[in-house]
Amino acid sequence: MITRRAALAAPLALAAQSTQKPNFVLILLDDLGCTDLGCYGARDLKTPHIDALASTGVRFTNWYANAPVCAPSRASLLTGRYPASAGVPNNGHDLPADKPTIATLLKPAGYRSSLVGKWHLGNTPLSRGFDESYGFYSGCVDYYSHRFYWGDPRIPNYHDLYRNGKEIFEDGQYLTERLTEEACAFVKRSAAEPFFLYLAYNAPHYPMHAPRKYMDRFKSLDSERQTYAAMIAAVDDGVGQLRDTLQRNGVDKNTCILLLGDNGASSEPRAGLNGKPATAGSNGPYRGHKFSLFDGGMHVPCIINHPAKLPAHTVNTETKMSVDILPTLLEYAQVQSPQSLDGQSIHKTRDTLFWKLGNQQAIREGNWKLVVNGITHSINAADGKIANQPLTGDDALFLSDLSNDPGESKNLRRQHPEILDRLMTKLSQWADTQ
Repeated sequence: MITRRAALAAPLALAAQSTQKPNFVLILLDDLGCTDLGCYGARDLKTPHIDALASTGVRFTNWYANAPVCAPSRASLLTGRYPASAGVPNNGHDLPADKPTIATLLKPAGYRSSLVGKWHLGNTPLSRGFDESYGFYSGCVDYYSHRFYWGDPRIPNYHDLYRNGKEIFEDGQYLTERLTEEACAFVKRSAAEPFFLYLAYNAPHYPMHAPRKYMDRFKSLDSERQTYAAMIAAVDDGVGQLRDTLQRNGVDKNTCILLLGDNGASSEPRAGLNGKPATAGSNGPYRGHKFSLFDGGMHVPCIINHPAKLPAHTVNTETKMSVDILPTLLEYAQVQSPQSLDGQSIHKTRDTLFWKLGNQQAIREGNWKLVVNGITHSINAADGKIANQPLTGDDALFLSDLSNDPGESKNLRRQHPEILDRLMTKLSQWADTQ
């Protein structure tokens, strides 16, 4: 048994392997602020079911997405590779057919898999290893009409809801609730065999839609935060329903549940009110938002609950990345990992993390973090619009000591030129491989 204190000081121990293959439920939230769950410090939001998942599992406090934007983050999550290595360096790229996913790799071991929710990786989930799918393919949809409205002005809006590659129409039904229903139905159908469920909620990504029954739980909040809180509450209820379904079907003790965010909260005006930058999501003490390689862009919540393998009531402070999930699940399933993955089991120590998005690059080594051409969000006082401009001058190379400055507010490049040189060298060598 690993105590909470021991887990904070040492890598997570791996329990003895069992001959029974575990089930996997991977729950992803979209544009979730890193402190916008009760178990991560939120006081105005209520997430009792997610908090319960954390209290009986492992809650990670230094978990990072592999990109501060949707598609590349999801590609890394599913392939165990950095975004460029996965063939999805930014939004708008299809996941290549030659990059095996978790679903692909678990299939020979007898796993049945389903994608429920947001795909955003081109093609279809069925062409990337999943046996079933229900959800949408674009970056976001209206929660009731299930239409995509946010493309280039030259692209007309279109309906985007599919089951197993076939368009279906469920107008007027709140999508978050439908995703939960589909996830529970998959568990019921698959309880007799090992399964992998990828439940990719689109909440709390814009458009900001929530039924009145969820809104009424947060009447004291301002309207923007109220809607955001209500959208997360709908997901939280879904987590409770899913865990109840696992228990009722007798597979709860042999199911590994993972819950995390794909990137930090957004400040995009289309997620706010009246065309102004969004303020509902909170990235806590961290600098930056979605799209930025400062920590606010990809420092995300992550909870792993697996009674058969991991200690309960544990907080883990080690640095981990979403690219580590695939090799960890393969390890639990006793499936051989492919060669040359970028991820590694969470039971191994990870000291260095890398990121690249467009002209931005970043590296974290221990408590040192270097951001190159990092984007910050400045708001124009005259029109309230956001300017996403890279830092210039000395701050184009921004070195922080996260142990003393988690908000990356003070640039230490001049005080520690030797650390800057070392990190720049490692970052450049890594970038050459991408």
